[in-house]
Amino acid sequence: MTRNTWWGKTLRFIGILLMGITALFTIAGGLGTTCVALNPTGFGESMALLAPFQWLYIVFVIVTTAIGIMAARAVVLLAKGKPNSYRYAVITLILGIVVGVIHMLVSRGLRGKSMPVDGVVYTTLLTLIVFLIFRVPKIWQGVDYTSGDYNDQTGRMAAAITLLVTGALTLTVQYWAGSTHTWGGTNWAAAFSVTTTMLGLGQLLGGLIMAFWNQAPLQEPVKTKSALEHFRENLDVR
Repeated sequence: MTRNTWWGKTLRFIGILLMGITALFTIAGGLGTTCVALNPTGFGESMALLAPFQWLYIVFVIVTTAIGIMAARAVVLLAKGKPNSYRYAVITLILGIVVGVIHMLVSRGLRGKSMPVDGVVYTTLLTLIVFLIFRVPKIWQGVDYTSGDYNDQTGRMAAAITLLVTGALTLTVQYWAGSTHTWGGTNWAAAFSVTTTMLGLGQLLGGLIMAFWNQAPLQEPVKTKSALEHFRENLDVR
């Protein structure tokens, strides 16, 4: 499989899209833990069990959000084909799994369940498995994120579509995350609807601009000779 085949381009696109979705879920998971970390007794008896370990959940918020930002940066590096992009992405995914699993185990030990952290961990694990499969030599020949081929528009379009997909997910977060964020009859995934709407629309706009903005390199202007240069050339000829 060569890098310019449609299979190679498709696999590169899938990797970037999965990394983008993982970044969104990780950032949302980190920020979403803020409410419980700052006010564990305000969300019912189940969450109140976390109060003695409030400090630990504040750490989860900071570390998980940081890993999510790393994942977002990995999307940019992969799309640009930077030499360290693949290694950076894999390290980020491993960190996300390690922190996510610890978070899961602590939550299950304290309150008997760990959703919605589970979903973030499973998504991160799926993305990592796909990236490890990419390293199979025959597949890597077509994927190779580290080639730095800037004339290839696959990375650019993959980043654009990733923004569109994650933007749609951000706009609809209150629906797909509502079942795991509802306590006392309140859907806390919809608590910041103005913020998520602005972020989602920003992602959609960014994706559309990236997809349709003409990025063809500008042609170098034709250099015209001045009258003085023509005069000098005529003198040389003579």
